[in-house]
Amino acid sequence: MTIDVLCLRPLADFERAGATPPAALQIAYRGPADPDVADLMKQARAMVIPAVGPKLAPALFENGCAVRFVQVTGAGLDRLDAETLKRQGIAVANVPGGSNSALAEYSITTASVLLRRFAWSDAEIRKGNYVDFRARMMKDNLRGIDGLLVGIVGFGVIGRAVAEAFRGRNARICFYDPMPANPEAAKALDAQAVSLEELLKTADVVSLHLPLLPATRGLIGARELASMKPGAMLIQASRGGIVDEAALAESLQSGHLGGAAVDVYGTEPPATDNPLFALTGEAAHRVLFTPHIAGVTQQSAAFLMRSAWKNIERVLIAKEQPLNRVY
Repeated sequence: MTIDVLCLRPLADFERAGATPPAALQIAYRGPADPDVADLMKQARAMVIPAVGPKLAPALFENGCAVRFVQVTGAGLDRLDAETLKRQGIAVANVPGGSNSALAEYSITTASVLLRRFAWSDAEIRKGNYVDFRARMMKDNLRGIDGLLVGIVGFGVIGRAVAEAFRGRNARICFYDPMPANPEAAKALDAQAVSLEELLKTADVVSLHLPLLPATRGLIGARELASMKPGAMLIQASRGGIVDEAALAESLQSGHLGGAAVDVYGTEPPATDNPLFALTGEAAHRVLFTPHIAGVTQQSAAFLMRSAWKNIERVLIAKEQPLNRVY
């Protein structure tokens, strides 16, 4: 049987989200490591892949590959080798903006959890330390979001949504983006464009929302973390590899950073010897781990998957150009 679409995520994902694949197309569902993926790519006209997962070998798109269109069910493109697909004339589209609300919710929620020590206090109460830990929290005069300066690194559609969420909690906003796409949005949020150095030096909360590119790999390293305001919080919900995890662990262990929320990792799943997992004492309570789900909610998944199938129908059935074509 000849197939129209090779989909590298299970049908159950789409059924759970209420995103019905087009009945007019023959679709094969596989995992990226399945042995017949390369053969199926010599039949399929299009391919659907999740944004999160291992990088796909460039060779898959060569050597007789029939795929002419790749649809990503999210915004991230780092699983694909852009030069190979461009050279082969394979169009690629993503679904930008579908996780905006979920990511904004994640950023503001984790900032609150860290600032007000909700997870830490839960652990202390379970140990029977209610009285002493409450007294410490009162003594430390913990801050909420109201009036804090929040620095957004990457002011694209996601960064702007995060900024809007914090602004709704009466935070002040500054941002770093060498090429902001929407200056008017910054003006509407009363957001101040600053250098990365200035942002790190002054922000009480730093939230990262930028893609993993050669220019952004290792962007936040030991020097940048040392320059951050003492006690500041870092929200890492962009892509693994942007933050030096060993340097982040050291900054947390020393007490320089007030806390960090980590949703993405240099290697996923992260290795058991990741230095962030070796934090001890109070430092271990000042980091919050999540498994790359900052942008994942029932609502966002439904939007992303429905949008992906609509674009597949647009290209394969209606013979129209894809929406949100990246290259």
